[in-house]
Amino acid sequence: MTNESVQAAPQLIRALKLRDLVLFNLVAVLGLRHLGTAAIAGPATLTLWVLAAILFFVPQGLAVIELSSRFPASGGIYDWTKRALGEGHGFLCGWCYWINNVLYYPHLLFSAVVVATYIVGQGDSNLKDNLTFVTIATLACLWIAVIVNIVGVGAGKWLQNAGGIGTYISGILVILVGVYGWFALPAANTITAHDLLPTSTDYDSLNLWITIAFAYAGLELSATMGDEIENPRRNLPLSILISAPLIALLYVVGTGAVLWLVPNQNINAISAFLQAIEAGMNQISPWLKWIVPVCAFMYTVGSIGGVGAWLVGPARVAFAIGLDRYFPPAFGRVHPRWRTPYVAILVEAILATILLLVFVLNKAESAAQPDQASVSNVVKVYLILLSAQLIIYFIPYLYLFIVFLIHRNREGVGEGVMAAPGGTIGAYLLSISGLFVTAFAMALTMIPPKGIAWWDFSGKALIGVAGLLLLGGALYWRAKLKK
Repeated sequence: MTNESVQAAPQLIRALKLRDLVLFNLVAVLGLRHLGTAAIAGPATLTLWVLAAILFFVPQGLAVIELSSRFPASGGIYDWTKRALGEGHGFLCGWCYWINNVLYYPHLLFSAVVVATYIVGQGDSNLKDNLTFVTIATLACLWIAVIVNIVGVGAGKWLQNAGGIGTYISGILVILVGVYGWFALPAANTITAHDLLPTSTDYDSLNLWITIAFAYAGLELSATMGDEIENPRRNLPLSILISAPLIALLYVVGTGAVLWLVPNQNINAISAFLQAIEAGMNQISPWLKWIVPVCAFMYTVGSIGGVGAWLVGPARVAFAIGLDRYFPPAFGRVHPRWRTPYVAILVEAILATILLLVFVLNKAESAAQPDQASVSNVVKVYLILLSAQLIIYFIPYLYLFIVFLIHRNREGVGEGVMAAPGGTIGAYLLSISGLFVTAFAMALTMIPPKGIAWWDFSGKALIGVAGLLLLGGALYWRAKLKK
């Protein structure tokens, strides 16, 4: 932020310790639902997980470590971009980061609802298709996360901590039953050396890069809360060094466990990790079946914690933009009692609630008129936003790798900076690798699936992206003129 913004910034509470940051990273980045999507694509996904970790996850983590140790204040990627490229680019990066996450909540919450049906033993029922249940459950999850995180970062961190612990314990159980299956059970799917080779010409294999890059993204989120972290110059980088290997390990080995225990034709894209746990526990002892609903409960808590993390992180970006007066000044307010940017959090929650209701409306209309080609204007707008989300999502990562290189070249390695290894050459290689994977994933989002016309898929996505960028640009220039 500018010096004026820093001086005017309300005081926040430094309540986050190293342990909290590690768990925050776990709940923000690790999504067990990705194990199912990856396993459905077959054993070649294991190779893609490793390649994406080397070419994207490691460069992302090292870039965030260096930038967060260089600039440990609130704002994170918005602040880093503004310092390197000016206020206009800073706003564009922050706007994309904020608005994308508002679009993201419905999908995260709906996956949580699907898994939550296993808590009451209804995982194989039609309960997840009951719109009344889905609506009530998703809104309840969202507003629980909102209320807890408005009450204070000290209270909100316990929700994120519980989510991180619950998510990782469930993931460890997937690995353990996979190890058991490796020694005691035949493989449910063939896994040969040839199967591990990705097919570059296959649309599904190429498209999987998007899912994997999306699954690995999010290490920069905790840096948005620099002013609420104890000793952020030390604890932010250290938390990434601890959590990133844990995340990569679980994605690779967890996908392997699902492939070993669950036949491909039976894999559920969202709840595959529970299917693997259930298959393993049934083989070990029927008395262990109670572990499945317990894991479903822990995952649901983890999803609520994940929503909380993706509420408070982007809210801190909106808070910083509000302090700079490019968002309405109310975004820069903190609650007089709980010292949290409550306006930014509430605006996110209200917009997410509207999108959730539109999502439910879409499902209801599709169920009522399954054979009708036409849909309402509201649903059309929602589908355009949905198609545009991934493109908007990756724009801040383009900025991340660019500004990482700019700051390294401009300022070198100063005192207290945890520099990425390899010197200047290493910095360029990391930046180029991260930029290539990010741009590649964005390009793949524009390839329409078989049977869908380019205009219906890519054209609408580009219109959605342009519309969101123009909306952000209008807000920026309105504030610029006022200044």
